[in-house]
Amino acid sequence: MKARFAVVALVLSLVGLSLAQAQNGTPIKVGTPCPMFQNLETTAGKTVSLDDFKQDVLVVCITCNHCPAAVAYEDRIIEFAKKHCGPTGKVGFVAINVNNIEADKMPAMKKRATEKGFPFIYAYDPSQKIARALGATRTPEFFVFNKERKLVYTGAMDDNMEATKATTNYVEQACLAVINGTTPPACTKPVGCGIKFDAN
Repeated sequence: MKARFAVVALVLSLVGLSLAQAQNGTPIKVGTPCPMFQNLETTAGKTVSLDDFKQDVLVVCITCNHCPAAVAYEDRIIEFAKKHCGPTGKVGFVAINVNNIEADKMPAMKKRATEKGFPFIYAYDPSQKIARALGATRTPEFFVFNKERKLVYTGAMDDNMEATKATTNYVEQACLAVINGTTPPACTKPVGCGIKFDAN
């Protein structure tokens, strides 16, 4: 009987640890299916869902308007999207903003998307569910999924926040690895502002 209680206690402690890790923003592991998101409002006045993407690869970028790091990566994301996405591209890309401060709400998102001419989908999830499900903590933070929508890479876009000093684009490498059937790069730590999660 004592042994049984010990096993139950161990299981409960592990469950508690897993929940704590999720709340602390531990990113999902390689091989984990992409969490579902549905009918998120976009700056184009439409909605977007996970099932809308049919490409061989899907990149989900958790980002925002106000963060200097997110802003620093905008041009690189634009360049990436123009190179790999679009109607004939093999890569799907969606940027999702989950912050609910005024500078990150939809009116500001639409203004930013128009000013920069974003060639990718920029969506808003005020519920913050997708970021929590991904275990995201930073903006920008990237998640690359294969055709089966299982994670192959998560972390930073490249190896330096300063564009002129960046030499390795991890997100591009991960996408090409999926397309070419090679090994994706190892996951990295995202660099950027902390996501402003609402208090539960």
